[in-house]
This record gives sequence, structure tokens and C-alpha cells, in this order.
Amino acid sequence: MKQTSALPEIGAIGVDLGDRRSHLCVLDAGGGVIEEASIATTWRAFEARFTGIPRCLVVLETGTHSNWAHDVLAEQGHEVIVANARKLRAISSNERKSDRLDARMLARLGRFDAQLLAPVQVRKEQTRLDLTMLRARAELVELRTALSNSLRGLSKSAGHRLEGSVQCLHKQPLHPSLEEHLRPMLEALAAVSRAIAAYDQRLESVTRQRYPQCALLQQVAGVGPVTSLYFVLAIDDPKRFKRPRDVGAYFGLVPRRDQSGSRDPELAISKAGDRLGRTLLVQCAHHILGRFGKDSDLRRFGQRIASRGGTRAKKRAVVATARKLCVLLLALLRSGEVYEPLRNSPAPAV
Repeated sequence: MKQTSALPEIGAIGVDLGDRRSHLCVLDAGGGVIEEASIATTWRAFEARFTGIPRCLVVLETGTHSNWAHDVLAEQGHEVIVANARKLRAISSNERKSDRLDARMLARLGRFDAQLLAPVQVRKEQTRLDLTMLRARAELVELRTALSNSLRGLSKSAGHRLEGSVQCLHKQPLHPSLEEHLRPMLEALAAVSRAIAAYDQRLESVTRQRYPQCALLQQVAGVGPVTSLYFVLAIDDPKRFKRPRDVGAYFGLVPRRDQSGSRDPELAISKAGDRLGRTLLVQCAHHILGRFGKDSDLRRFGQRIASRGGTRAKKRAVVATARKLCVLLLALLRSGEVYEPLRNSPAPAV
């Protein structure tokens, strides 16, 4: 699709990314369709297709392939917008939805007003690779938990117990009657634990070399190396949030809203955005409010909510503490200040 002087000027290109093939729609400056086609969803195919085209607006949708596709197109000098798929009701709710129509809609929305696409910020490649490392580690942690739970259950059903924590369960001896049947699972558990330990060493090295700002976040008792590094990588640019409070919505920790007239029901949190980040923040909140949590403004805040009573008070306290924690972490990341656990608490009477 190389443009010559005889061809109309390209106004925008919409690309609907598919797993095997992607559909594109090319609009001219007046909004007319110049071309509709499909290409293979590969780095080489995208590079060949968009090389030599004068700089133009290309609109993609968030998905599995959107990051590398953004990089390929940006390297060719194009202005690339990655639209937030969750916000594009005009596409997801279309009664005649198809890949061809999706590509056309992306191009038209981008040409008309880019803000309608709720564009997302694409992280740098190194940041994405480091996030991949943390997400891979999280998958192994889930696998280790599943294996340990299965081992405990299978042993218990045979009248025996496996004691010890998840981290050291693979070191426990099996009952002779179960040795032949459960030994392969125990060896798999040991291999997963070794892999997690290797990831932890890599994580420590990466943090020390590239992300020293993680130390600012670890000032908060309950925030460890994994959460601090993941938060730094997920946020990427702390200045992209107008207010620290906006970060709660990024991790899906703010309530959903369905207000109409006088009707404004109280709803659960949206759970939109980064699932692993939300999980880590909630785990930190559990520690902060738990028996080993240190006294702080954050802990007292959560305890006040939990003290209101009700069947869901503790769960609300954990979520509210997690939301307040991510606001605090962003504020520390932006300011670089020394954290004061009891900064907002009154001084004790003399």
C-alpha cells in the first residue's frame, strides 16, 4: 500500500488486530474508504505493509498483539493510537459486529476525535519485558499453590497429613503407602519452587540495577520487593495521573457506578484494569490490617472501617486500605519523600 502523488491523501487507518490475520481500513482526508484488506498478524507483515507510507494516523485496539504492533508502526514514523477496548461500546455493542466493520469504526473514531478512543499509554519494551518476568513468576506461584493443595488433599484422603508451609512442603516425607503415587507431584512442586527462587534472584538484580525507586515504596510496612517493583512497572510514568487518587481506578479498586436520576446504588469495585496489581495491593492490605501489621495511619484507617460492623465490614476495610495504599505509593513515587507512618495521627498527650 505505497502511496503515490496520484492517490488521495490518507486520513486515518484503522487496524482490527486478530490472532492470525488483522483487518485494516484506510480512509482518505474526507473520510472516504480507500482500501479494506487483511494482513497476517506478524511483525514482518506489518513492517512490509506500512513501510514507505507517508506519516499518518493509525488506530489499534488493546489486545494481545497491540504492544508490538504499536512498536512496529511507531518505528515507521506513524502516529499510533491504542484505543481502550473496554471503552469502545460503539464496537463491542455493534449488532452487526465484524472485523471489517471494527477496523472501519476505529479509523472513523480516530479521524473524528481521538479522545473518544480513551487512548492508553504504551509502555517501553524493557518495561514490558520486566512485567512479563513478574507475571511469569505469579503464574508459577499459583501453580505451586494448586500443587500443594492437591498434595495435602490427596494425602488427607488416604488418612495422612502433609505439614509445613507451601514454600517447604516439597521437603516433607511422604507416607510409604503414598510414595509411589505422589512422589512425581512432590518433585514437580520442588521444581516449581526452585524456579520461583530463581525468579526472586532475578527480580532482586533487576530492581537494584534499573529501579532504585522501589526502595521508596518499601518504606511502607507490608510492601515487599514484588509489589514495589510491579507497581513501579505498571505505573511507568507517575506524572500521567493528574491526581494520585486517580490511580485507584487504574487498578480497579474504585466502586462501579450506575447512577440515573435519583437512583444511585452502592456497587462493588469495578475490578477493571490490572488484575495482578490489584491482587498484590489487596495482599499488602491484608498484611497491614493483620495481626503482624505495624501501627500506621493506613492501618488505623482500615481498622476504623472494619469497626463499623456488618458482614462485609472487614472485606470493605481491606479493599479501602488497598485503594488508599496505591494512592500513597504513587504519592511517594512522585515526591520521593521519606514515609512517616503516623504523619496524620495526633501526637500523644504529654
